[in-house]
Formats: sequence, structure tokens, C-alpha cells
Amino acid sequence: MGQTRIPCLLMRGGTSKGTYFLADDLPGEGPLRDRVLLAAMGSPDPRQIDGVGGADSLTSKVAIIRRSQRPGVDVDYLFAQVVVDEPRVDYGQNCGNILAGVGPFALERGLVDIQGEETQVRIFMENTGQTATALLQTPGGALRYHGTARIDGVPGTAAPIVVEFDDIAGSSCGALLPTGQVRQVIDGVEVTCIDNGMPVVLMRAADLGRTGYETRLELDADTELKARIERIRLQAGPLMNLGDVSERTVPKMTLIAAPQAGGAISSRSFIPHKCHASIGVFGAVSVASACLLPGSVADGLAQVPQGAQVRLSVEHPTGEFTVQLKLDNGALAGCGLLRTARLLFDGVVCVPQSVYRP
Repeated sequence: MGQTRIPCLLMRGGTSKGTYFLADDLPGEGPLRDRVLLAAMGSPDPRQIDGVGGADSLTSKVAIIRRSQRPGVDVDYLFAQVVVDEPRVDYGQNCGNILAGVGPFALERGLVDIQGEETQVRIFMENTGQTATALLQTPGGALRYHGTARIDGVPGTAAPIVVEFDDIAGSSCGALLPTGQVRQVIDGVEVTCIDNGMPVVLMRAADLGRTGYETRLELDADTELKARIERIRLQAGPLMNLGDVSERTVPKMTLIAAPQAGGAISSRSFIPHKCHASIGVFGAVSVASACLLPGSVADGLAQVPQGAQVRLSVEHPTGEFTVQLKLDNGALAGCGLLRTARLLFDGVVCVPQSVYRP
């Protein structure tokens, strides 16, 4: 039996990498589409040797994109996290890194026309029901990938992609503070549960007997710590209106400590059982947002500037991630960030016809 060839682009978006598909090139929502994505990425297998996944959660991601029928929106974007070592596809979260490649994909596939020296792409994020605007550089009528913008976690420089979000508070949990409290105790540890684009549970590293400055490898090897964090995560899920999260990758669990390199806060995030090499886009937004909340577990650790529009640098194991937050009478009113993206491959991915034969 032969193979089914499915058009796709392989793109780096921010500090992640994934396959980008037109929705019409895949089966509709359901188990068949999941089987296709698992076969394309090579899951379940820790090396993903029989697919195009990169054997890491940061490189086993999928964007499914279609021309939008919504007023004032150009494209609809559905994010899928293909679990590396399990036969599972998770749609329960968003990904701001892969989001950075959605605008370029829309131009590459002719879903949006270039508008001038800069092109705006309005994106509806299906996972959470929110919208964002990506501003792309398109001088001379062509999409530019090269430039001078630098982001930690990516070598070299590239053209900046500015992404501005509409109101994303409570995108997955229904409220910025889904438990109704800015600070509470779970399993004997003070935490702040927050959702400003990504459900996150913040914990002071010191409260768990750690510094918060450990390396990714040290934390991945710390089985006692990871077991404690998982107990907290499983209890936090229902409290955050996420239900049973034993088979989900949210909420993200983040250890915080005072900044070391001039930023606002130091972070170590788990996704959910391995330490993130950096920090996810929306995870950074939620962590930065918690730094502005009086009484949160970040209160007293975070170094926060004053003003109605502030930039907070969230330090992570491989550098920092800067988030811009807008305040209106002290309340969070919007956020934005800078990312980059690059087209890596344009072609087809093959899956066995035993899995999918249109």
C-alpha cells in the first residue's frame, strides 16, 4: 500500500517548530485527523524517527489554518500539540510561538494579500476564541524573513513580527484568576493560578526547597520535585475549571525566583513534566501578568516598572522573554510581544494510506 501526500510548510515560529497545514488538506475534526497528525510527526516514539517531529514537545507542533468567515478576521488558526511519546493530540491550549508563523503562512499560501511595506494579518485563535494581529514586514511586495530582530532561544537574527493580542484574560479557564483568589495553598505550597492566554500555576522555588536558578537538566533529573509539582498540578486543574488534567499539558507549572539578569522575574516552566528550555509565549504573558498583581506569589520577588504601559522581562534558562502589558486604572488591558519566524521547508508530508486515503 502506498502513501498519501499532504501539502504542508515546515516553519520555525518563535522558539518552536512545526508543520503548518491548510485545513482543507486534512480530514475534518476527529480521530482520523489525530491519526494523520500522529503519523506525520512520528508519534508515539521518543525519537519520532518515523515522522517529521523533532523528538521534543517544542518541535512536535501543528498549525491548522483556514481562510476565516468571521468579520474583520483574515484566518482561523487551530493549534495542535502532538505528544511525542503518547498516541495523543492535545487541542486544549494555544501556542504563541507557532502563532508567529501563522501570518507568514497566510501570505505564503495566498490567504491574505500583501498590503504595502507592512501587512497586518488578523488571526482568530480557535483553541481559545481570541483574536490577535500580526504585523509583518513586506517591503517591495514580498514577505521578508531576514532582519535584525533577535530573540533568545533562536540563533542569529530575523525580521521582527509584532503580535498584539486582544483581551486574552481567561482564555482557557474563563477568568484571569480562575480560582477567584490571587494566592492560595495547594498541597502545602502557596500558589497563584492565572490565565492570561495560558493557564499557569506559579510557585516560589524557595517554597519547594529549590533556588529557581537550576539548569533544565538538573530539574529534569529531580524526580522528587517533579512528583510534587505534578501533585499540585492535578489538584489545580479542577480548581482552574480545567477538569481532570492528568492527560493534558495544561496548566503549565512555573517556579519563580527573584531576577538575576536585570529582568522582572526568573522562571523555570514545566510542560508539564519536562523543564522548558525557555518559556512559552502565553506562559510568559501569564507569568508577567502575575507580577503586576498585588498579593500574588510573585509579589516581593518581581522587579516591576511603573507606568500605564510596561515591559517586563521574564528570565528563563536560555535568556529572557519580554512582554509588553497595558494597564487601565491598574487593571490589565492588553499585551503584545515581538517574535520572529522562518520558512524552513515547502512540500508534502507523507503518511501511510493505511492511516489516511482520501
